[in-house]
Amino acid sequence: MQSSDPTVPTSPLSFQNLPLDAGLNDRGFDEHHPPDPKLIDTCVHCGFCLATCPSYRVLGTEMASPRGRIYLMDAINEGQAPLATSTVQHFDSCLGCYACVTTCPSGVQYNRLIEATRPQIERNYGRPLPQRLLRRLIFSVFPYSDRMRLLLRPLGLYQTSGLQKLVRSLGVLSQISPQIAAMESLLPRLSRRAFQDVLPQVVPAVGTQRYRVGMVLGCVQRLFNPDANDATVRVLAGNGCEVVIPPTQGCCGALPHHQGQEAQTQDMARQTIDTFEAAQVEYVIINASGCGHTLKDYGEILKDDRKYAERAIAFSQRVKDVQEFLADVGLTAPLHPLQEEPLALVYQDACHMIHGQKITVQPRQLLRQIPGVQLREPIDAALCCGSAGIYNMLQPEVAEELGQMKATNLLNTGAGAIASANIGCFVQISKHLEQQGKTVPVLHPMQYLDFAMRSVSLADGLRSLS
Repeated sequence: MQSSDPTVPTSPLSFQNLPLDAGLNDRGFDEHHPPDPKLIDTCVHCGFCLATCPSYRVLGTEMASPRGRIYLMDAINEGQAPLATSTVQHFDSCLGCYACVTTCPSGVQYNRLIEATRPQIERNYGRPLPQRLLRRLIFSVFPYSDRMRLLLRPLGLYQTSGLQKLVRSLGVLSQISPQIAAMESLLPRLSRRAFQDVLPQVVPAVGTQRYRVGMVLGCVQRLFNPDANDATVRVLAGNGCEVVIPPTQGCCGALPHHQGQEAQTQDMARQTIDTFEAAQVEYVIINASGCGHTLKDYGEILKDDRKYAERAIAFSQRVKDVQEFLADVGLTAPLHPLQEEPLALVYQDACHMIHGQKITVQPRQLLRQIPGVQLREPIDAALCCGSAGIYNMLQPEVAEELGQMKATNLLNTGAGAIASANIGCFVQISKHLEQQGKTVPVLHPMQYLDFAMRSVSLADGLRSLS
């Protein structure tokens, strides 16, 4: 369906001839919050979204763009197209990065449109059995840290025994399933810290207490990058915050929310609200951008829940990304250089930070306060790295190309270190740097601040990481 001129939209009438899928559901959207026609009508089909859309950048087809997907939503609403494989594949190719929302001159709320479409797909479209099984595995395991740890134990042995190196050299997994191969390729080096939470429930402020904050650990971050959480706690405490870490917290719901798992997301949102209300904190702090975007959207996620709707809005108003929070309240702890010579550092903008939460300046303000840090900016800074929650597992081909582009753009800055504030980006970028044979460190901004607060050199800090 690619137009010869990408600025000329395809007529929605062309959807009348889309084939139905034999043996699969060809229903349209149901009546429970389908994509809002009023939001659809705000799109004037100007094409500004095309240049910033990562899936369009890779696939190059009209239906792989926000404009094309909006046409599809309208066609399904009007009964001109089915909710079937011929249409679902185009919605699935969307990374949900929301770069188009930032770019759109008409203010189209594409984020609300795709968020409404994905639960419709999960309710009304029968995915092929292999897809259903893979998704069931992901949503039954990944948001639950205890279950993930059970899975990671044999994987730790798989890494240390040399079996991983053999399997990768033979390319066996890619022949069995590209999705399984993608999952394996993203597995970071596991530390012993991945198998248990060791942070105390309350960490007192250093010096005069300024705030009492709660911290969300993240279901994946606490396993794949626990050092980022440790550093975040030390930075908060060192800047006058008593940090409360409720042991009953689970997944915030970001991972299932991004893929339309509505009921699971709502259950996790309720649990998170209950947990942090009981903690009686002034702010809820998160250091992973994908989680932060979802936590700030609880009012929308629970808008139909009479018991939680108002509580969800009040909760989201207290959620702050840690960089947003510290930039606002100010650092009080002195910072020291990370090395004797100036450090060229590049900050990577995670999509749910720059487009979802509109946070761009604050991380850079904090990093520039470290003596000797020289920030560099990559080209295509706002382009998605291809992680996008679990997108790099479900759509590995597109994610692979985007990951290569992102790693290359970061390396081309000549920076000696990379700062990334999202666990998915951390895993994705680290993988592609390794594939390119590069050893540039990728750390959370809080880790750089933590080293600078403790007067630990970058080299010593890297050696100390578990």
